[in-house]
Amino acid sequence: MSAHVSESIVIDAPAEVIYDLVADVTRMGEWSPEATGARGVAGDLGVGDRFMGTNKRGPVRWFTFNTVRAADRGAEFEFDTDFGPMPVSRWRYDFEEIGDGRTRVVETWLDRRQGLLSIPIKAVGQVIIPGNREDHNRANMVQTLRRLKEAAENQQD
Repeated sequence: MSAHVSESIVIDAPAEVIYDLVADVTRMGEWSPEATGARGVAGDLGVGDRFMGTNKRGPVRWFTFNTVRAADRGAEFEFDTDFGPMPVSRWRYDFEEIGDGRTRVVETWLDRRQGLLSIPIKAVGQVIIPGNREDHNRANMVQTLRRLKEAAENQQD
């Protein structure tokens, strides 16, 4: 069974507004403590579109290749992250309107590093991000969702 982590937050903004922020992957660095943005993005992303994600932790910078798996405005946005031929992770955002202009956003990370190919990518990952990956990603997701909340609610003012 693959490791996964989910975190959620309620945001005082419509689902479409929040979706538009998340699906503009070039802006991810505004809320994520690790992802800094994306390249190779032209307009709205749809299923099958690809982009290069950029990331940093301290002085270390790296990139990933990503493929959009779901893009339903106001409902879900999901992409797979790979490094070369090696699957790394899946990131998913679900948006559920809960009334009074509020939306519950759930961010989920799924570890796709499996089998023999996972050994080198996990080893490199431990050099860049030592320790338990689930704990690390959970802490980053909490921070990401808080910043996303602030951005979406400020956009409503």
